[in-house]
Amino acid sequence: MSAYTALSRAGYYAYVRDKTTLFFTFAFPLLFLVVFGLIFSGKSVQQSGKPYIDYIAPGVLSWGVANAAVFGVGFVLMQWRRDDLLRLIRMTPAPLTSVLGSRYVLALAIGVVQSALFVGIALLPFFGLTLASTWPLALAVLVLGVTAFLMVGVIVGSFARTPEAVAAIANCLMIPMAFLSGSFFPLDAMPAWMQSLAHALPLYYFNDGVSAALTGSGSGADILVDCGVLAAFAVVFGAIALKTFRWSDKS
Repeated sequence: MSAYTALSRAGYYAYVRDKTTLFFTFAFPLLFLVVFGLIFSGKSVQQSGKPYIDYIAPGVLSWGVANAAVFGVGFVLMQWRRDDLLRLIRMTPAPLTSVLGSRYVLALAIGVVQSALFVGIALLPFFGLTLASTWPLALAVLVLGVTAFLMVGVIVGSFARTPEAVAAIANCLMIPMAFLSGSFFPLDAMPAWMQSLAHALPLYYFNDGVSAALTGSGSGADILVDCGVLAAFAVVFGAIALKTFRWSDKS
């Protein structure tokens, strides 16, 4: 068995056995969908005339997937390094690519399941989401979004030394980004300066790409641009993650 396969299997079994984490990974974004769905049920955005669900569902979905990617790898790397597991792995033939690759595949699988569950519930008559014919393109956006935010999680996990530090750093990044990127409220209803600031954030392009694919709010060219920007963020964050990665707190 290769190092990559062994680490992937170990990560999978550790994840499914942690029932609390498993539950909240999927339930937390759905809670936001239910809350905002109840608040804005039957209402439309004044600026565009589109139903709120067309903004809320893609936005909360992309934020939930990004959040899971950041927290998932951030906590694991911090714990493995604190318990000296990374140092032991380093003494084996397992390269860094196997360590990160195993977490990447798991994050992608979680993101796909999250998305399927989330969209399935949003399609219920009470919420009223209607899928556009371009919805399969959301998979490409999903892969690139998970890639970019997984790298953010690697950076967080490389700097944080305690679970509290991981939670604090990740929340300070993801919660403001969610509001500034239009995950919870339509950017059309926000001030102009906030709309401009959103274009500097990776979550904006994740939101925009998923929204364009699921609801038809953008063309194929728009989705391609979102994918390109997410790929650029993934490369930049990946370079920083590799530069800052630490096998041990002593190094």
